[in-house]
This record gives sequence, structure tokens and C-alpha cells, in this order.
Amino acid sequence: MNEKFEHLLVRAESLLARIESILPQPLTAPDWTAATAWRYRKRSSGHGALEPVRHVGKMALGDLKEIDQQKEKIQRNTLQFVQGLPANNVLLTGARGTGKSSLIKACLNEYTAQGLRLIEVDKADLVDLPDIIDVVSERAEKFIVFCDDLSFDEGESSYKALKSVLDGSVSAASPNVLIYATSNRRHLLPEYMKENLTYTHTDDGEVHPGEVIEEKISLSERFGLWVSFYPFSQDEYLTIVAQWLRSFKVSEAAIEAAKPESLVWSLERASRSGRVAYQFARDYAGRHVA
Repeated sequence: MNEKFEHLLVRAESLLARIESILPQPLTAPDWTAATAWRYRKRSSGHGALEPVRHVGKMALGDLKEIDQQKEKIQRNTLQFVQGLPANNVLLTGARGTGKSSLIKACLNEYTAQGLRLIEVDKADLVDLPDIIDVVSERAEKFIVFCDDLSFDEGESSYKALKSVLDGSVSAASPNVLIYATSNRRHLLPEYMKENLTYTHTDDGEVHPGEVIEEKISLSERFGLWVSFYPFSQDEYLTIVAQWLRSFKVSEAAIEAAKPESLVWSLERASRSGRVAYQFARDYAGRHVA
């Protein structure tokens, strides 16, 4: 009888161990000395983990051309943050490929020595933001929680989680955490023509948005700093091409000769973005640098 009982007990313990292994576990702190940037990843089992980014892109602020005004705002805000001064959560919006994400990476590289760190979070995992903030809240470093290409469809739960963390949560925001997000949408949520019908007009001619519009605007308003990016002109595009070609050690004569080809490259892609300029420079340098 005792042998049967012990056998059942062993099987029960084994079963409990298997069940515990698939249940979501509290987020644990990583080895903070392993990297300067991390990605938050959630597995199919529901476990979330902060994984070190072993090779952070070596983007420098000086590498980014023709976005001086945007660079000044982001750099100033980030410097205030690492110095322990008041700073804002940031929403970077506008044309694709104009340097939004690159600017954040460049700030990380600029201020790593002053304790700046970065955690990249996919929009689907923003519901776990409170757990991430709890893990880093007692650290001496300053953390940018970075969400790239942020936008939401109707009814996504992560939208409300982000809104709560930005402003409105019962708990105070951690002073060593800021949220930097990039998006092609100013208001982060899809907008429809029919929503214009919700606007109301007062007798004196004032226009007031309806509740649907107010809800969509309210999320982006919770970012204290908005920075807008715009498509580049042809001259600006050529300046960026030249800068990247110089970084690949292409001669000045070859850079001048590359202008017509770089314009054709941009026409084929229907874009004069910084990303397109960088892609052309890599192709051209690969063919012309001995």
C-alpha cells in the first residue's frame, strides 16, 4: 500500500512540475552587464524574457543628415533624461525611411556611457509593459522602452495598456523609464471618413470632435513630445547619398558621378528616403570600392 501511495505521489509531483513549466512565470531580470539593449520576447508558453541584443547598430548622430531640427529635439530630451532632469515620452511620426528609428539607436550609442539603455518591445507585447517597468524600476540606469512602427487596429488590447502606462495608471511612472515610439500615423489608430460625422458645431461656429475622434487623439496626446519627419527633397536625398558613400570610402569624384544613378535608384523605388539612399550607397560602394 505504501509503495502504491509513494508511486502516486511521485507521479503527482511530476505532473505538477510539468504544469508549472507551462504556466506563465514572473518576468525575471536579465544579466544587465551582457548588453546595452534588450528585446522583450514572449514565447508560445506565455513566458516573457528580456533577451540581450549582442550587436547594436553603430549608428552615430553625426551619420544622420537633413533632419537637424528633429535630431536636436530628440537629443535634448534624451540628454535631459540621462542627466536625471524632467523629460518626455516621445512619438516620432512621418514619412517612412527618414531616420526615426535610426535617431533613437544613435542616441543610445551617444549616451551609453552615461547609463542609457534600451528595451525594444513589439506592440503585441505592450500589455506586459507594467511587468517590464517593475523589473527595471530599481536600476540605476535610464531605460528607453522602444516600440517601432507603432499603430493599432480597432479593439487591440495593447492600445489600452500603453495608454495606461503613459498617463492615467494608479501607480506613478518610474523616473528611469521613458517610452519612445515611431509610427507612420499621427494618431496611431485607423481613421475613417464616417467619423467626421461625429463632429459637432456650436452656434458661434466652433467645431468639436466627437467621442470616437477624441478617443483616437487621446493616445498620441499622452506622448509629451511629438517629432514629425517629412519626405526629402532631391537635394536632401543627394546629400544623404553622398554622406553614406563617404562612410564607405568612395572618392569624391565617384560620389559626383553616382548622382544620376542614385536618382534612378530612387525613382525605381518611388521614394527619396534616407533608407533608400543608404541602400543605394551600399550597392554602389560594393561595385566601386576596390
